[in-house]
Amino acid sequence: MSSEAHYGSSLLVTLAVLVVALVYLRGWRWLRQLFPDLLNARRLVAFLGGLLSVWIATGSPFASMDHRWLTAHMAQHLLLMTVAAPLILLGAPVITLFHGLPGRSAGDALDLLLQNPTVRQLSRRMTHPWLCWLVGTSAVVGWHVPALFELAIQSTVWHEVEYACFFTAGLFFWWPVVQPWPGLAASPRWGIPVYLFLATLPCDALSAFLAFCDRVVYPHYLSPHRLSNLSPLADQAAAGALMWIWVTFAYLAPAVMITLQNLSPQRGALNAEVL
Repeated sequence: MSSEAHYGSSLLVTLAVLVVALVYLRGWRWLRQLFPDLLNARRLVAFLGGLLSVWIATGSPFASMDHRWLTAHMAQHLLLMTVAAPLILLGAPVITLFHGLPGRSAGDALDLLLQNPTVRQLSRRMTHPWLCWLVGTSAVVGWHVPALFELAIQSTVWHEVEYACFFTAGLFFWWPVVQPWPGLAASPRWGIPVYLFLATLPCDALSAFLAFCDRVVYPHYLSPHRLSNLSPLADQAAAGALMWIWVTFAYLAPAVMITLQNLSPQRGALNAEVL
């Protein structure tokens, strides 16, 4: 990607992030008056943190490093899928953004949609854990196939498609885990730790392959225009190690937390009574 193309893309991403943040803030302020306990400041911080992660991955100066450093490219993917996506879902984005749009028609339309039986049934199917798991895993494995990876790294358009795919897949993957308010289809919490554990397996296999492979998998990174003194093979090993460690904490930490919640039903019932 040329410097001019990157500057134009960064400017668009920055403007889009600012607009979405302003719309969300408007909706959050309005809904907080109705649901002060549910739409608290933590949701606001989570959503804005998710937007910041999107900007860092796709619109900041860091985003330009991915063409010359595989580890930076890997960090982009991980930011979009395992940081930005769950943080944005924690912010209850759908209802808040709808109510942040000018006028009341958008919010009223959303209320009608949420009450529509067809929409509710479609939502249950679209957010079924196995479908969400498959979407998330397919994105991770698919975009690391050398042919697709090289296509994205060589084409500005396909690179943007790759960004969008990772972020969208992240939203699908984390939906059954976060179950953003107001959820239309709640998944059983007892299965979520298994869901997260199974998601680590293909990531572990891919990261181990990158870390221990004795050849450079992606020819693009054989280019002499590099950002560090790391050799292409060492850069590839670092990218694999980063994925291995990051995914382990990002998936297994919430799995442990949810397991502890599942094993403490009395504490959960007490919290529900307090709320």
